[in-house]
Amino acid sequence: MYAMKYMNKQQCIERDEVRNVFRELEILQEIEHVFLVNLWYSFQDEEDMFMVVDLLLGGDLRYHLQQNVHFNEDAVKLYLCEMTLALDYLQSQHIIHRDIKPDNILLDEQGHAHLTDFNVATIIKDGERATALAGTKPYMAPEIFQSFVSGGVGYAFEVDWWSLGVTVFEVLRGWRPYEIHASNSVESLMQLFSTVSVQYNSTWPKDLVHLMRKLLTVNPEHRFSSLSHMQTAPYLSEINWDAVYEKKIEAGFVPNKGRLHCDPTFELEEMILESRPLHKKKKRLAKNRSREASKDSQSENDYLQECLEVTTNQTLRLETNQNLLMLNLCGMLFEKSGMHEAEIPPT
Repeated sequence: MYAMKYMNKQQCIERDEVRNVFRELEILQEIEHVFLVNLWYSFQDEEDMFMVVDLLLGGDLRYHLQQNVHFNEDAVKLYLCEMTLALDYLQSQHIIHRDIKPDNILLDEQGHAHLTDFNVATIIKDGERATALAGTKPYMAPEIFQSFVSGGVGYAFEVDWWSLGVTVFEVLRGWRPYEIHASNSVESLMQLFSTVSVQYNSTWPKDLVHLMRKLLTVNPEHRFSSLSHMQTAPYLSEINWDAVYEKKIEAGFVPNKGRLHCDPTFELEEMILESRPLHKKKKRLAKNRSREASKDSQSENDYLQECLEVTTNQTLRLETNQNLLMLNLCGMLFEKSGMHEAEIPPT
C-alpha cells in the first residue's frame, strides 16, 4: 500500500508554489533511503499533480506530542540515530532539507522514524552556500537569520543538524529550547540567540546534555553536523549503526495499530469545505469531459448542417438550370415546326 499526496495546479500558481513543487519532485526522484518517505510514482490530470509515496501509518511526532505521549529516552535516542543516518545520506546527495521538525518525522507501524516533506529543500554543490530565508522559524538555525539580515557567507548542511537538535529537545522535554514564534522579527531572534542560554533538564544524563550542546551550538563551525561527529559522542558510543540502518533495534514507542494516528477533522474539512474535493473528482471530470464532448458534437452538427445547406442550394440551382435548358430546347423545337407555344395541334 502507498500514500498519495496531491496538489491543485491552480492553487499552486496562485500561491506562487510552482517552483517549490517541481523542486521537491526533482529531489525525490533522485533519492531513496530507509529513513525517508520515498517517492514511487508521480502523475497529473487536468486539475491536480499527484505523488505516490511510502505509506507510514504510525503518525507524525507532532501528533503524538499533541496527544500527550511521553517519549522515553531510549525511544528518542533511536529517532536521533535514524535521523542522523537520513541527514548523512541527504548530505551525500548535496541536499539541505531546511524544515526538520516533529511534523515532518513520520513513524511506521514498528515505530521507526522517516523524514518527509522536501517542499523547501535545496541542493548545493561544489562549495556553494544557500542564502534564502526558508523553513519554520522555531527550528531554523541562527546562521539562516544572519544571512538574511547581513548577507554574509550564507549557510550549508549545518542548519539541518541544528533543527534536529531542536526537535530532539522538544520531543524529550515537551517544549522547545528557545521561545520562538512565527511572529518574531528576524532582528529579535538574532538578539535572542546571542543573549539567551538553553536550559537543559537536570535529570538528563551528562552525555546527553553534552551532545545536545554540540547540536545547539550557535556557531555552525563548532556544531556537530555529520555522522562522523555523532559517532564520536559518548552518548552514542554503544550504538550499532548497522543495526540501526537495518531496523534491528526495537523502537521504544510503537504506535497502537488499532488507532488512526492523525486528526480526522482534516479529512472532514477536505470533504466538506474544499470547493473541488478529491473524492468528487471522477464525477466532476466526467461532467467536464461530457460538456466538452457536447460542445465538440454541437460544432460537428453545425458544420454538417452548413454542408447540407450548401449542398441543397447547389442542387436547387442545378435543377433550375436544367429546367431553363429544357424550356429553351422546347422553344427551339416549336420554332422549327412553325408552331408557337400557344398553338397546340388538335388531337
